[in-house]
Amino acid sequence: VGDKVMVLARSGLWQEVVNVPASHTFPMPEGMSFEEAAALLVNYITAYMVLFDFGNLRPNQSVLIHMAAGGVGTAAIQLCKTVENVTIFGTASASKHESLKESGVAHPIDYRTMDYAEEIRKISPKGVDIVLDPLGGSDTSKAFNLLKPMGKLITYGVANLLTGQKRNLMAMAKTWWNQFSITALQLLHQNKAVCGYHLGYMDEEVELLRSVVTELVKLYSQGKIKPKIDSVWPFDQVAEAMKQMQEKKNVGKVILVPEAPKEESKKAEN
Repeated sequence: VGDKVMVLARSGLWQEVVNVPASHTFPMPEGMSFEEAAALLVNYITAYMVLFDFGNLRPNQSVLIHMAAGGVGTAAIQLCKTVENVTIFGTASASKHESLKESGVAHPIDYRTMDYAEEIRKISPKGVDIVLDPLGGSDTSKAFNLLKPMGKLITYGVANLLTGQKRNLMAMAKTWWNQFSITALQLLHQNKAVCGYHLGYMDEEVELLRSVVTELVKLYSQGKIKPKIDSVWPFDQVAEAMKQMQEKKNVGKVILVPEAPKEESKKAEN
């Protein structure tokens, strides 16, 4: 009682009081803010397991990170920097490139104005060692073709299904139709690996998750990772917070808090 904790839950966190199993709570490390704690677990566990457990990231390799300025993207960049001489390619809109370069992305690519696969081939004709794919649809096929021999594609989302403010059933059907498919025999001939990851279905893997969180807390305490907070919004501004992400304006994590930060309420009182 009274401990400051980070929690993992599949849903239901947009409320003032949350009930979760004790096994899904983790003590916050010294010096961490509540906003950072909210930004850590889902994104960093995902990025860590995708890069290291599936990707087996090693020194001198190259990684393509899609949506590089988002929550998992910024976590993955920081984790790549903990391994020696990793070359990072990152897709994001042009306005975010400066920030990506500062964070360690060697080659930011504007996916809106150029073919990222072509751009990567110009720089690295053989392709890359690891692709993190949160997009799905035809982008997964592009990712697979970009892999070097012994390369690994880890798919962990289908962001291409979400195309705008309203559901576009035609776009969703097209993404579904273009979803990547491969047989074990084709994999054998290609010398490549395809992995799928979904943190939401890891509920039972308490020991595994705890070991990952232990590593992440260690990296945080060493100053090697630090959640990047884009903005903090009170619950009553949830629509604006969602718009910030929908319009792809965020660099880092968009955080919801039950009420406006105290500084703002003080200003309002004055």
